[in-house]
Amino acid sequence: MRAAILLILTLSACAPAAPGAVNDPYEPMNRRVHAFNKGLDAAVLRPVARAAGGGDDAAAATTAAAPAGPTAIPAGPIAAIGNFGSNLSLPGKVVNSLLQGRPEPAVRNTFRFLVNTTVGLGGVLDPAGADFALPEIDTDFGETLHVWGVPEGAYLELPVLGPSTERDLAGKVVDLFIDPLDSVLTDEQKIAGTGARIVSKAGDRAQFGSTVDSVLHDSADSYAQTRLLYLQHRRFELKQEQDAIDPYAE
Repeated sequence: MRAAILLILTLSACAPAAPGAVNDPYEPMNRRVHAFNKGLDAAVLRPVARAAGGGDDAAAATTAAAPAGPTAIPAGPIAAIGNFGSNLSLPGKVVNSLLQGRPEPAVRNTFRFLVNTTVGLGGVLDPAGADFALPEIDTDFGETLHVWGVPEGAYLELPVLGPSTERDLAGKVVDLFIDPLDSVLTDEQKIAGTGARIVSKAGDRAQFGSTVDSVLHDSADSYAQTRLLYLQHRRFELKQEQDAIDPYAE
């Protein structure tokens, strides 16, 4: 926690980057981490995502699979586990919305959590989104820091977690400490929640498999492409630049 606070104070003293600029003083280290993440994706995440049966990759995998190949994992269980993990993350998002001075998304996420925890059997189902028009409003402490005026700092690629910035890294650390459920859940429940979030990421990898493959495994410089897409998308999410666009928009 002290390290996160120190990093936040350091970032606060930094001058904001020019619009559209890429601040990457750690590129040699980042590229080594990227190579590790790329290898991990090829060896573990992509095969698991294809087995999960998502996106265009699933169809290709089904067509090309030999009789002895892996059996596809039903999408229902993957979605249910992902719903459970997402539901556990909602109280932390409520806290961040309040810290940002945005009561409306805090209230909506609170109602979503209550509905899915009760009617949705602990968050395994999503009646809040399906029946009550209460989609999850995503946020994190990285966005809170942005609202408070902290610049994004240098670009980072983190092992396993992937693209980030110094500000978002500090946000990830603080998010671990401000989650209201942390003082309520048992150690076993926390482990289950972490596992559910990991499975949820596998579901995301399946859903966007073709896009991820084109960036990681088909582009001439997958590191530069990943960095560009992440910064564009994150700045679009935070409305950090007036002319920012969503690189994933249709």
